[in-house]
Amino acid sequence: MSAPGSARPASSPSTTSRLALLALLVLSLIWGYNWVVMKQVIQYVDPFDFSAIRTVLGAATLFVVLVVLRKPMTLVAARQVMLLGVLQTAAFTALIQWALVAGGAGKTAVLVYTMPFWVIPIAWWVLGERVRGMQWAAIAVAAFGLVLILEPWAVRGGAFSNLLAVGAGLTWAASAVVAKRMRLAREFDLLALTAWQMLFGALALCIVALVLPSRPIDPTPYFFGALAFNALFATGLAWLLWLYILQHLSAGMAGLSALGIPMIGVLAGWIELGERPSGAEFVGMLLIGAALALTSLWSLWNARRTAPGSGGSVT
Repeated sequence: MSAPGSARPASSPSTTSRLALLALLVLSLIWGYNWVVMKQVIQYVDPFDFSAIRTVLGAATLFVVLVVLRKPMTLVAARQVMLLGVLQTAAFTALIQWALVAGGAGKTAVLVYTMPFWVIPIAWWVLGERVRGMQWAAIAVAAFGLVLILEPWAVRGGAFSNLLAVGAGLTWAASAVVAKRMRLAREFDLLALTAWQMLFGALALCIVALVLPSRPIDPTPYFFGALAFNALFATGLAWLLWLYILQHLSAGMAGLSALGIPMIGVLAGWIELGERPSGAEFVGMLLIGAALALTSLWSLWNARRTAPGSGGSVT
């Protein structure tokens, strides 16, 4: 029992960790199910129009969150943030939405989430980061899984959408390396950086949407619901959850979302849209999932090995 008048802690470390894991689960559900939402909504709107509208609303939501949390909104390194916005928001969002026109929600999600395996060689080339044996093993497993999903030996109509999804993963990986290079040079507030780059990317997408011909928007309840889901949940709430996760969990544990999100996308696409993967695709998805798990476990082990007091060096 606590002494009379003693202050009781608001929450124990174990409670905080459980809440962070719950936040990770909710985040994975939101971002995983959003693949189905993005697939379904293009029945009512051109993919580039939807990309432009959702990113404008997403950026506006993040700036509202910045105001509510009283976080700084100063734009730092404008040119670099513009480049990041073009890569991480404009090109990435346009490619995934375009891929979903002909590609399945679950399959597209898995192909896009090959991103961590593209990051490793790009960071090796651009940043000079060493590639460890476990990382090479993860890349090899993921590459084999990717071949099984793409099935280059079978001539199928979805080849172009597959390439768009892989291209989105490559673009995302390039933006991750750009962001890491920026953070090595100076300090950035993660939420403010995300809001500004999303705004610049949204403006680029608006230009693309205005230039390219498109069909009129069908203003159905699902269309407005998809916009609300993307702005409020997949952007505003999701980024608050992500910041909370990063604050209370290790980077390796946070990286487990990269395993959960595409798997939820596959399950949601299977249940709601009837997208049943072929045998080769299913095995390929399992291999990519295993490679993502291997990468996360490597990050966890490396973080513990280099933590202060663990006997390893602090990086």
